Amino acid sequence: MKKVKPYIPDFKLAFKHFCIHASGRAVLDELESNLALTDWHMEPSRMTLHRFGNTSSSSLWYKLAYNEAEGSIRRCHWVWQIAFESGFKCNSAVWRALRSVNPAEETNPWMDEIDRFPVDVPKVSKVSSD
Repeated sequence: MKKVKPYIPDFKLAFKHFCIHASGRAVLDELESNLALTDWHMEPSRMTLHRFGNTSSSSLWYKLAYNEAEGSIRRCHWVWQIAFESGFKCNSAVWRALRSVNPAEETNPWMDEIDRFPVDVPKVSKVSSD
């Protein structure tokens, strides 16, 4: 039987920003690959995982704050938040920006150090035997 490749829509046509639950590098890598996202789309999720670790679904708000601190949220942009829970649960929310976010007028957990991000997070890290 001929194997048929599943159809996966190009979600980048509908959403400008993706806030993906940063439960771990493997999850982010798989979603990046399966949804054909770019490094730019994944940057908020990877930097949130790097800075705050796995904070469960609350990490979605850190990712949105990252985009706001960068000044990349503009009026009418669509944001897709995707969260995973125990078992096979997946929740998502779609937001539409009602205004452009001016980082100079906002306060959030990234504002004091957004200029230091992104940092290089290697795909593979060497484990010390010490």
